[in-house]
Amino acid sequence: MSILLFAESHQGKLKKGSAELCSYGFAIAQQQNTSLTIVTINCKNTDQLTQYGASKLICLNVNVDYFEVHAYASALAEIAVAEQAKIIVISSSADGKYMGGVLAGKLQASYITNVVELPSTNEPLTLKHAVFSNKAFANTVLEGKVNIIGLANNVHEETTQNTSTDVYQQDIHTDIICTQSSIEQSQGKATIADADVVVSGGRGLKGPENWGLIEELADVLGAATACSKPVSDMGWRPHSEHVGQTGKPVATNLYIAVGISGAIQHLAGVNASKVKVVINTDAEAPFFKAADYGIVGDAFEVLPKLTEKLKARN
Repeated sequence: MSILLFAESHQGKLKKGSAELCSYGFAIAQQQNTSLTIVTINCKNTDQLTQYGASKLICLNVNVDYFEVHAYASALAEIAVAEQAKIIVISSSADGKYMGGVLAGKLQASYITNVVELPSTNEPLTLKHAVFSNKAFANTVLEGKVNIIGLANNVHEETTQNTSTDVYQQDIHTDIICTQSSIEQSQGKATIADADVVVSGGRGLKGPENWGLIEELADVLGAATACSKPVSDMGWRPHSEHVGQTGKPVATNLYIAVGISGAIQHLAGVNASKVKVVINTDAEAPFFKAADYGIVGDAFEVLPKLTEKLKARN
């Protein structure tokens, strides 16, 4: 019996967070006194996965061109049965959560998301996870014959191991018919899901014509750009950039909110970020109570100066 871990990839490349996920998987394997098996699907840059203590790396080649939840879940279920895995570790990303439920159904497994720590007990398997949009934590016992753990982002230290890993290639054919509409993708820009830093703008920017201030700061920081719900609702920015409880959740190392007052739904969706910075003219804005650092000032004056200083430092 080994710990089975699925490392996500996109367009053949490992997603950000794979190192953290694999380090967590190895730590659980050590707790359980067993080995770690890492699985990838349609991933080309798998060499780095051999440095995280796994005894086995299984590279699946599935006949689909993109993430198709049923095809991926079926492939992982097949490997889980073959490996007699009792614990499966996946990411709590959007794709991970989508697939986790389907995989749990196929394996009749227990499944928990947003886990933030290693198990506090092994028998029974007890895990701490974030609930109520990261406002609280719960300790939950998993008692399935197979248990699936969805790890939250930015909660475990990345560590490497000086061990050898056996690498296997395996082709899996699925009869699932995949349909896909066209997808537009920004080239050369960090995505909200993978970024360490996110710069987000609100109605304080006064209009889409001023978004260059956000984009210029984001470029200097290598950050992704985001926005509040009212901004996307007004059509200033695409809905794909809307972050918050009703948009995309954010758990970055640094979140900068510009001209965002801090409605409860927005704060709930970004609260998991490690450091939060707010820039707003209203000193009574709710975001200041949740932020680690705050600047009371006009974004049209603060952002150019901040960007200039960061450019000089770089």
